[in-house]
Amino acid sequence: MSFAGSIASSANKRKGSPSSGDGDPSACPLLDSRAGKIPRRLIPDLPEDIWRHIHSLMPLRAAARAACLSRAFLCSWRCYPNLIFNEDVLRSEAHGYNPRYFSRTVDHILSNHSSIGLKILKIGLGDISFRKLKSWLHAAITPGIVDITINIWEDYKKYKFPCSLLSEGVRNSIRNLDLAACAFHPTAELGTLRSLTSLCLYCVRIERGELECLLSNSPALEQLNLAHCDKITCLKIPRVLERLTSLIVSFCWRLQVIENQAPNLSSLEISGDIIIGGMSQVKNLVGMSYSKRFSFALAELPSIMPNLETLIIRSGDEVVYTPIMPSTKFLCLKHLDIFVTVSPPYDYVPLVSFLDASPYLRTLSLDFNTGHQEHESVLELSSPWKQMAEHHHRSLKSVKITRFSSAKSLVELTCYILKNAVSLECLTLDTLPYGFGCNGENHERRFSIQKSIMREAPRALVAIRTYIEDKVPTRVKLTIGEPCSQCHAEDN
Repeated sequence: MSFAGSIASSANKRKGSPSSGDGDPSACPLLDSRAGKIPRRLIPDLPEDIWRHIHSLMPLRAAARAACLSRAFLCSWRCYPNLIFNEDVLRSEAHGYNPRYFSRTVDHILSNHSSIGLKILKIGLGDISFRKLKSWLHAAITPGIVDITINIWEDYKKYKFPCSLLSEGVRNSIRNLDLAACAFHPTAELGTLRSLTSLCLYCVRIERGELECLLSNSPALEQLNLAHCDKITCLKIPRVLERLTSLIVSFCWRLQVIENQAPNLSSLEISGDIIIGGMSQVKNLVGMSYSKRFSFALAELPSIMPNLETLIIRSGDEVVYTPIMPSTKFLCLKHLDIFVTVSPPYDYVPLVSFLDASPYLRTLSLDFNTGHQEHESVLELSSPWKQMAEHHHRSLKSVKITRFSSAKSLVELTCYILKNAVSLECLTLDTLPYGFGCNGENHERRFSIQKSIMREAPRALVAIRTYIEDKVPTRVKLTIGEPCSQCHAEDN
């Protein structure tokens, strides 16, 4: 019998004070057999609502253990508000990964749960029959629920999330709906989801008209996240979504156009080459593109998003391009973050165009991924340095370059910034990828770093010492990130 079933089966055998600590530890296999009984004197006499609140703050496994030991928690277990069923929560040392055990455990919990007071239901399991899932959802999704997250992993092309579960009482209370790997076909008859503030659809089969209908009936929506929803070709955000501030659209490969009428949308994250309209109020943009890249960002974004304050660009295999003189500028842009995969030889100097187009830019972060390819090092080239027109960038205060290499044009770009960013306060040149800072203690993570990066790091350090370090003004703090001595020794 599962731990939940043991708890439920013992509930009818116990009587006494709510604060008695005479539970039977053997009733719950999750407990340490050495734990024994909890003396009554160690359990304070508290009102029932206090016990329930304390119990609700515990993770599911801890709440089950507590219910095994204390009748005070056993009473509140039947209306425990946060039911999260996934492999991490349900896995045990005795059963390991066992879908049948998982299924029996969930059955026991839900069959003995009152569903009154249930606020959060999250199911993330594979190899579960649709019949089981249907019974679980009907038992758990009741009026008053706030958060529903369903991800069944397997056979997502077959499962259809039933709109009938979203009764009027559920529609009035639900705030977060997160569906993955299923079909979802809402219609106008569904009604209004008055409290829904967050909607996330991942790998969900939903038609364009059905999504538009759902959005039109969600006036309180604040966040919308769509990923791998391949049936959508056009996304229209209705004006009724006055509270919508965040939109994330990723890897919806058939999506071609986003038309926005929500008046307060301020944060946008998109991937792919999508035509966007109605985005003048957007302040934060994360964009991943595979063809338009930097030319689009410089030539079109200033007019499409004139109020942009933070711009994060993620680009695929980038090619050498020439500097662009934009007709309009980013007059509000303060933070720019560029990650790009490059194929050497790559000319970094044209990135100066972003500085010219952003007169009020304060922070600049650059990350260049060359894969397994190596740059032509400035230490090995004798060609003359490029002549670049001087232009003082008076607002730029912080610059960070990750995966800094000895590539000649990158060294030239860095020297240009040092000379023309007259208000610069700190410059960070990190020879390692983002998140792989090495301080001598975590060198075991070094195996994840490409060999080419480890070979390039010493050359990048020589380039910094030779061409950059003596050009750093005294007002600027220079930080250099490099592999630790042990990593160097292991690489040799």
